[in-house]
Amino acid sequence: MAAASFKWILQLHKDVPRAARFYSEGLDFTVHVCTLRWAELQSGPLKLALMQSNDHIVQQKGYSSLLSFTVTDINSTVTKLMAMGAELDGPIKYEIHGKVASMRCIDGHMLGLYEPA
Repeated sequence: MAAASFKWILQLHKDVPRAARFYSEGLDFTVHVCTLRWAELQSGPLKLALMQSNDHIVQQKGYSSLLSFTVTDINSTVTKLMAMGAELDGPIKYEIHGKVASMRCIDGHMLGLYEPA
């Protein structure tokens, strides 16, 4: 019997095209499919699915799965994502191994950013 394989991470969003633009323009994901109700994006081996949801289902400011990304310039990435509607969740931390930041995307999902030292 074959082992289970990871297919994608699914997030619920109020505005799927806006969320797809957030990930494609802010974090350079490739958009394979994007409709008003469904989108499929990819970054390397990671596949992200976005599905349209009613406001009462999307929990604003609640914790959800954390998506973690390694970036080359955390300051410019944070600035770009904030300009697109993300919120910094605490200050950028300067650790011995590199810089880290926590952000909430446009629908409140947590994003972790890491810039190696």
